[in-house]
Amino acid sequence: MDIHRCRFVPYPPSAINAVAFSYPTVSRSQKGAPVRLAIGRANGDIEIWNPLNGLWHQETILHGGKDRSIDGLVWVTEPDQILQDGTKLVGKSRLFSIGYTSTVTEWDLEKRRPKKQASGMHGDIWCLAAQPFVMPTKNGGKPTNGVVQGGKKLVAGTMDGSLVLYSIDDDDLRFDRILVRSSSKKTKMVSIAFQNRNVVIVGCSDSAIRVYDMRNGNVLRKMTLGSDLIGGAKEIIVWSVKCLDGRDIVSGDSTGQVCIWDGKTYTQAQRLQAHNQDVLSLATSADGSTIVSGGMDRRTVLYRKVSGSAARWSKVWHKRYHSHDVKTMASFEGHGLSVVVSGGPDACPIVLPLREAGMENHRTLSHLPQTPPIQSASKSRLIVSWWEREVHVWRLRRPLQDLVDMSDGKSGVDKNWKLLARILIKGEANITSATVSNDGSVLVVSTTSDIKAFHLKPRTDSKKDELKISKVELQEDLCKQGATQVQISPDGQWVCAVQGGSKVSVLAILHDSTLDGKPAIHPKTIRLQRIERKIQKHLSLGGLGQYDRTITHIAFSPDSKMLAVADLAGYIDTWVLGPSLPKLQNGDAHNEDQSASESEDEDDEVVGELRWTRNPKGSLIPKLQASPTVLSFSNHIPMSASAMSEETPADYTLLTVTARPQVLVIHPTLGSLTPWSRRNPISRFPIQFRDTRDLVKGALWSGDRVWLYGASFLFMLDLSRDLAEPDPSKTHTNKQLVKQGTKRKRGPDTGAGSKMEIGAAGPTRVLRQVTDGPAEEIPLDGGPVPDPMDEDDASQPADESSSEESDDDDEDEDRAGELTLLRDAQGKGLPTDGSELNKGLAFWHTYKYRPILGIVPLGGDEQDEGFVANGDGEAAGVVPHGKKEALEVALVERPLWDVDMPDRYFGDGEWEK
Repeated sequence: MDIHRCRFVPYPPSAINAVAFSYPTVSRSQKGAPVRLAIGRANGDIEIWNPLNGLWHQETILHGGKDRSIDGLVWVTEPDQILQDGTKLVGKSRLFSIGYTSTVTEWDLEKRRPKKQASGMHGDIWCLAAQPFVMPTKNGGKPTNGVVQGGKKLVAGTMDGSLVLYSIDDDDLRFDRILVRSSSKKTKMVSIAFQNRNVVIVGCSDSAIRVYDMRNGNVLRKMTLGSDLIGGAKEIIVWSVKCLDGRDIVSGDSTGQVCIWDGKTYTQAQRLQAHNQDVLSLATSADGSTIVSGGMDRRTVLYRKVSGSAARWSKVWHKRYHSHDVKTMASFEGHGLSVVVSGGPDACPIVLPLREAGMENHRTLSHLPQTPPIQSASKSRLIVSWWEREVHVWRLRRPLQDLVDMSDGKSGVDKNWKLLARILIKGEANITSATVSNDGSVLVVSTTSDIKAFHLKPRTDSKKDELKISKVELQEDLCKQGATQVQISPDGQWVCAVQGGSKVSVLAILHDSTLDGKPAIHPKTIRLQRIERKIQKHLSLGGLGQYDRTITHIAFSPDSKMLAVADLAGYIDTWVLGPSLPKLQNGDAHNEDQSASESEDEDDEVVGELRWTRNPKGSLIPKLQASPTVLSFSNHIPMSASAMSEETPADYTLLTVTARPQVLVIHPTLGSLTPWSRRNPISRFPIQFRDTRDLVKGALWSGDRVWLYGASFLFMLDLSRDLAEPDPSKTHTNKQLVKQGTKRKRGPDTGAGSKMEIGAAGPTRVLRQVTDGPAEEIPLDGGPVPDPMDEDDASQPADESSSEESDDDDEDEDRAGELTLLRDAQGKGLPTDGSELNKGLAFWHTYKYRPILGIVPLGGDEQDEGFVANGDGEAAGVVPHGKKEALEVALVERPLWDVDMPDRYFGDGEWEK
């Protein structure tokens, strides 16, 4: 495989302004509770994450729009209900957001767009909280805390000092009334938390914390913090307030202090000075025994109560996990998890252990999206990338072998790429998906409110490498609905669009034979009907509703005659393209498996002489155990692609990888797993694959080999060979070494990083090598390598080469050479000549490239070795059985050190590098 290592493709990460869990805690009786984490970013996007017992799968992204930001998130989860048949209906979860405007927005998770919006005559909203629900006791009596469940309200604090109520009864969102108006215009409501259903705690900007009665708006108590330190501001800002188990109150303010307040007398019980600058965020454990604070000084501090009669709070430790402000954090406990998730301007979510703090490592989640926002037109060597409302079109001019043969290889690499076009999509909404045809002639871009198509044509009147871009008209009714996913088939004849999150539509692309060659989109839309799944009502009505049926992946077969989609629930639906059926006479009826399309007009199901029908064996495809992260067809053409029968000698190969992880290879027209997949369950996979915490995000095919990549790894699987049986003696990697003879009982991981090594907190002799990039540390006492990049930094195999299109190629080579010598001196050297792969191993891996935004194939000209473009109209990259292919790819990295960050606080002894 020839690799162009690219860092010129931009993808600016957006700061994290808010994080929120749908449940703060889950008891054992709430096993079916659909826990999700929402992360709000400064560009208006909301990421929905599934904790998955510590795997952390980014399921979807709710895209925002122009000049919008997410500055606050609140989940409202209704209490569970018991149906007449005794079935428990999980309470419905709803997501609301604010963005420093006077508007509150409710989001539709299934359609990935705003559902409702409401605003009132008040100032910008700075904080938002949901009035808690309180269930009556089993015998119908009064609850122990004296509070009875009532209406549903959102309470918002504004910059003009008002407390505003929004009603969310009957699945609605509307402005109710202004509960409190401040007498002073200088007072701003900055933070908010509920002590119980009737009492709300509000942190203000005038050195005070106010306690309000929700029933009448009266001020129950005003707790003052005094004045700031000498030389500081006159007034203290209370950036965050939390309540400990419904009683005591915790506040973090602009003096860097965390204050504990008595929940009965509303007097200050203790003051802790653990930060050098403002405390911006707080999180607490469910039992009220632990407090975590994050500040502008990049510190994350953990506090716990000291045992004894005094019951005083004490700082346990502090660490700097973030490279910038710790702006927001949220905690969750349940389902075996006990974590705190924090975020800030450095764009990376950090998962910290809560219950096992000090016993487990933290984990940094990727700042890059799970679905790569990048595609390629392999025939024309184009790379298309997008973010927010911009689309960039790049070209890699020369194949890798031509660069290697050049006398001055370095200058050739620098001049090999060029930005051909920059397209700004009109409208307010951000781009949800984009796709380009293999020949680079058609580009389709979708938002939640529109679908746009463009014709890309090289300019013949210019000597420069430029593109002429013209708009392709689409049906107006289709465009208004927008799309969450779009994909063009390999032959460029079809475009598939997912609308409303779960509805599949197919459009035909008509290529004009005139001189300008401008394609057109067929005005008729083909609606494809998915298989009806028997889902119990208590699962489809409560919780997140039909969110699990949201389609996240589209895949076309290499000959464009089969279409597959997969949803979050793990169901795969497939359709096949064949000749249209004759019109039925009156009284005739379609077979259920043949009636795959539904439309208002029967003629809309057929375009020309072709018709999309449901795969007869589609219902036999097994349901996945978890949400898919990859859905990809092999580039092999079946020996008999048109024969859909039990005697089919060969079939399409459909690969799917789930978040568990689980790797399945399916024959979709047979509705069964392939023999290779049956012989190689996940338990046979190497430890490097099973222990990788980052999820697989993409796949590329090279004959029988499939290359799987994530944000920090690149794996190779050879599907023509079985995986070797795992060695029982090697049950852990270098990062999980435990001292021999030492015993300590520990439970499973609680959702953050792995368990800390016993004695890891002790002193370690470290050689620090400083380069222009981040520092690398190599233990000199024989301990484990702290970075998996150092552990398995294997070079490309001997029959493969790599073109690193970056500015630090020579430095990387020198650094790798020194590190290899150090490892060899300790007996930890790895072969760097590709000998392992040359022996025909079924698995290979490297951690050399990171963080990976995406990998896309290149090449595809008729002269290129290994690619086929025959007279039958087969797409580039399609390889018949028995023919080998030379794979050339562009690997796009987006390291954070290339990103411009806003100014941050520097303490004593710190300076800008």
